[in-house]
Amino acid sequence: MNINVVTASIAGEIDIFQQKYKTVLHSSNTLVDKVSRYVLRQQGKQIRPTLVLLSAAMCGGITEATYRAAIMVELLHSATLIHDDVVDGAEMRRGIASINALWKNKISVLIGDFLLSKGLLYSLDHKDYTSLHTVSEAVRRMSEGEILQIQKTRSLDISEEDYLSVISDKTASLIASSCAMGASSVTDDTSMIAGMKHYGEYLGLAFQIRDDLLDYTGDSKKTGKQMGIDIKDKKITLPLIHALRNSPASEQKHIRSILKSSKKRAVRSDEVIAFVKSKGGLEYAAEVAEGFAAKAVESLGAFPHSEAKVSLLNLVDFVMKRQH
Repeated sequence: MNINVVTASIAGEIDIFQQKYKTVLHSSNTLVDKVSRYVLRQQGKQIRPTLVLLSAAMCGGITEATYRAAIMVELLHSATLIHDDVVDGAEMRRGIASINALWKNKISVLIGDFLLSKGLLYSLDHKDYTSLHTVSEAVRRMSEGEILQIQKTRSLDISEEDYLSVISDKTASLIASSCAMGASSVTDDTSMIAGMKHYGEYLGLAFQIRDDLLDYTGDSKKTGKQMGIDIKDKKITLPLIHALRNSPASEQKHIRSILKSSKKRAVRSDEVIAFVKSKGGLEYAAEVAEGFAAKAVESLGAFPHSEAKVSLLNLVDFVMKRQH
């Protein structure tokens, strides 16, 4: 399924959002404006602002407050990606050079800070305090999730519970917040807002597990992500956690010895991938992702039929079947 099929019901509203987003990004500082315009070139599928718009459409209808929430979410998401590229030393982002590769780390960090402050001030200027509180909580969770991942990666001691906690905070929190912000931009009904937040949380968990599976199954030409790159970066995800958990101590020790050494990881990632496949790690992770996808669908059960609801259900299907 193409993402355009998912977004067809709000195609016009997405165009309006994109124009408003460009306007907000503008800066009187020529370098900041130049880098900000480059940020626009790196835009991906814009799933988070799309979720804001679809959630609002299902809960009452898209308003100016909805567009502001979508802009705030995209500003925050762009800021975190820029900072992530600095932390990871990434030289590419969605098929083109990363900002830190072109303008170095200092400018990159400052541009990320600029985008974040733009989003916060934009909400304050319009007194969107509910959105501001929701997104601030997401930032806290994202930061804590990143720190927990670093902490656990260093010791190679990450359980399935730890992993789910990490991806819930790092990925699902902003997706859940996007849905909640869309709903709260048009309604005060706490049950509707909570229902959308639950949908986003489960969708985010499924999304990240599917993304982690691509490290073992993906085509780099389609994904833009080299196969085995998570292993080379010492990122321990659910397929590997399951494989280690279901292996004798001697095999665990051997695989961990590869993971501990950057030199071994660079040349022996294929061995780790083969190990994970032989232990059923991919099937297990896919099953867990399917479980979260089912919960996302279930979260929409109380909402009446609408084009937006169909789009949100289709988005679950898109996430589960995507190859990049």
